[in-house]
Amino acid sequence: MADSAASTPADAEIITVRPQHDTATLQKLPYFVGISGATAGSQGISMNLVIIPPGASAEPHFHRDYETAIYILKGRVKTAYGEGLKKTIVNEAGDFLYIPPGVPHQPTNLSATEPAQALVARNDPNEQENVVLYSA
Repeated sequence: MADSAASTPADAEIITVRPQHDTATLQKLPYFVGISGATAGSQGISMNLVIIPPGASAEPHFHRDYETAIYILKGRVKTAYGEGLKKTIVNEAGDFLYIPPGVPHQPTNLSATEPAQALVARNDPNEQENVVLYSA
């Protein structure tokens, strides 16, 4: 079996991405796109900073065919998820979350005064291409 690292030249460049502004998303939350196919030429991963404004929620959605890993940097977030968004979980700064492909979810910032922040990584280099809005 070939080592995937062997296909990358040892002298390949390290890419730094320093986003200067947020990007509009289907989820209707401010995203600062970090690593993606467009910004860094990644082929199988993306990583972004998402900010949920005080009291705000994302649009209900799911990610077709890819996994999502989230690390909560700041705040408390309630996520409604599953069929009909009937299940809920509350996470806070320091928590890691895993969302399997195809699971509908809708995060809500529980603070009325402070934004919540999270790092979001996915095994898809195209941040918005496989986002599907969900009607509960």
